[in-house]
Amino acid sequence: MLDSNILEQLKSVFTKLENVVALVHENSSHADQSGLVEMLEQVASTSENITVKALSTKSLIPSFHIEYNGKLNGISFQGIPSGHEFTSLILAILNSDKKGKFPDEKISARIKKLKGPIELRTFISLTCENCPDVVQALNQMAIIHGNFKHQMIDGAYTQEEIKSLNIQGVPSVMRDSELIYTGRLNLIDLITKLEEVFGYENISEDPNLGEYDTVIIGGGPAGAAAAIYSARKGLKTALLAEKLGGQVQDTKGIENLIGIKYTEGPLLASQLFDHMNEYSIKIFEHRRVKSVKQDLKKIIELESGEYLVAKSIIVTTGAKWRELGIEGEKEYIGRGVAFCPHCDGPYYKGKDIAVVGGGNSGVEAAIDLAGIVKSVVLFEFMDQLKADKVLVDKLKSLPNVKIITNAKTEKVMGDGNKVTAISYMDRITEKSEIINLDGIFVQIGLLPNSHFIKDIVETTKFGEIVIDNKCRTSAKGIYAAGDVTTVPYKQIVIAMGEGAKAALSAFEDSMYL
Repeated sequence: MLDSNILEQLKSVFTKLENVVALVHENSSHADQSGLVEMLEQVASTSENITVKALSTKSLIPSFHIEYNGKLNGISFQGIPSGHEFTSLILAILNSDKKGKFPDEKISARIKKLKGPIELRTFISLTCENCPDVVQALNQMAIIHGNFKHQMIDGAYTQEEIKSLNIQGVPSVMRDSELIYTGRLNLIDLITKLEEVFGYENISEDPNLGEYDTVIIGGGPAGAAAAIYSARKGLKTALLAEKLGGQVQDTKGIENLIGIKYTEGPLLASQLFDHMNEYSIKIFEHRRVKSVKQDLKKIIELESGEYLVAKSIIVTTGAKWRELGIEGEKEYIGRGVAFCPHCDGPYYKGKDIAVVGGGNSGVEAAIDLAGIVKSVVLFEFMDQLKADKVLVDKLKSLPNVKIITNAKTEKVMGDGNKVTAISYMDRITEKSEIINLDGIFVQIGLLPNSHFIKDIVETTKFGEIVIDNKCRTSAKGIYAAGDVTTVPYKQIVIAMGEGAKAALSAFEDSMYL
């Protein structure tokens, strides 16, 4: 099942192990059971610290759990974690022995405060690129917390249960039959949701994260460049980020980063983090800024209740997927409203769906989905599609695609469990129409992440922070760079240059602050 190259890589990775990790599988008559056992034994063959045990208890599908030094650690799998989930298995082994990258002490303390016992299941697809992030985060939480169980479930083995639970997107994190979390991982939102559902111990901790010369808000290419250039200039530097790498994490192939013929988003994000670690940069990941108070020194207040003090700030928060902002959209996210055609498309095989957005991303999504679903309706607000002509021509050639222009989406409709229809208004006739369908994929571009500072600095009507040619904003001591600003052409290479420029400007001005 695993080729020799992978096995050699695992031997190198597992040299870090110091204690015994056991992969304990149940007995199943399922046809795939032998494949699971073979994979586990191959993984175990790469380290003396990994063993495989067989239980006499029976299961309908291939299943196993992890024991650390002879004790359960809360991590289990239903199905064979191959494909994108193979990394989840490898990290579960390493993390069990406290190896690998964990959340910092304050985030870990927040996880430990969750009131147990906690028991969650995450339904995934092996083709889903976002699922491993959620699985790996919850596995780490199980290790950190101690009274926390998490099980990955390959939905391919549990179709009847998926239907009964009305799961229409992955990853879907369930507490019994209640949907707790769905979609791409944002650890901040995941922890907040778990605090709401399970409660938490109210233990006070010092909220002060320190005082710095420069604080960079945002961990993408612009933020990493700004942090590195600030540190190289001798400034005491901190970086805050919801997720290191930012939007780059969701980018597949990158072929236009000068000097690098080809790379991929997650790899580039990892390289940015490694580069920052070469310098004295304090990194606070999994943090979201609530507000900024402008004075002689800036106070950056976080949603977690923590805060930092800075002489200067560089905002590099980029942009996020834009939502429709219509009735029913948030209610049905994960139950018919989706943003990732690649991840959630297979759940709509043979069904009727809509794509909202006539730009390149929307038209590409409609083309891809047309090969899976029964029918696609593409909605565009303007009178014509904005995508490249070659894409539009391809879309129009597909027999199961309908294009509706001059369409203003009004409401996502459902039966309480799943999406059943979408309502839109014809902007020419002003008549409202309803189209029955099973899913809606939103592809309407990006929204600058400037909400937390828009009352302090000048922004455009689109939310972009207005900057001059040295990345200065309208507020003294506050700079901005990358996709969150008015700089033209939202490209990685431009964001990096702008981040460096912002840091140099902050350093140049530091003697006057």
